[in-house]
Amino acid sequence: MENSAGLIALVVPCYNEAARLNIQEFRSFAAQNPGIRLLFVDDGSRDKTLAILETVRQGNEESVSILPCPVNGGKAEAVRLGILHALDHFAPRIVGFWDADLATPLNAVMLLSRILVEKPAIEMVFGARVKLLGREVERRAIRHYPGRVFATAVSTLLQLSIYDTQCGAKLFRAGPRTREIFAQPFLSKWVFDVEILARYLALHKLSPAQLGAIIYEYPLEKWTDVAGSKLHPTDFLKALRDVWRIYRAYL
Repeated sequence: MENSAGLIALVVPCYNEAARLNIQEFRSFAAQNPGIRLLFVDDGSRDKTLAILETVRQGNEESVSILPCPVNGGKAEAVRLGILHALDHFAPRIVGFWDADLATPLNAVMLLSRILVEKPAIEMVFGARVKLLGREVERRAIRHYPGRVFATAVSTLLQLSIYDTQCGAKLFRAGPRTREIFAQPFLSKWVFDVEILARYLALHKLSPAQLGAIIYEYPLEKWTDVAGSKLHPTDFLKALRDVWRIYRAYL
């Protein structure tokens, strides 16, 4: 797969993913894309996740790294530590994170990164799960409709017309701004994606319009609702509470 973006560092947070990790998919992707560095962050898993990650790395040592965390700190902290590690050790031009269940296929990495190459003003590219004709976006109604309510609430509070804050496929232009955004632990363990936006607004004194001008939402060509998600129905209410905490802390 052609890569004109320079080195891309992709953080993959993992917590008890032994039953869901697609070993062959990750191994094939690593072997075929030497310009992309996969960094798996094992977030204190209690199953065989770490051992399975070692099998992914075997034979792909130049393009696959593992960052083990001794205790479970949550997805937000795993992503944050992974981003900082990638910036410090790999010197990438683009850095981002990707859900371990591959609900978004890995071939979308190049599609998202191409936006950063072709549009120098863009600093962040987010995958967006939009069910359009000609695209394969399969999402259960029990998650889709609360997700739309959540996205509307976030758009209203941030005054930002964003469609999908929670898709687990995001890329950032590596640089001082990105490092600053991930420098400190997040308030929320799960809706830290919203906190990333709030931090951009607060730390860089941006208006919502200025922030919107540096974000690009890419309608994914394929997204599958993979079974085994660690989210529960009550987490929707916790997410709304966290959004309010983020609003009060930053805005």
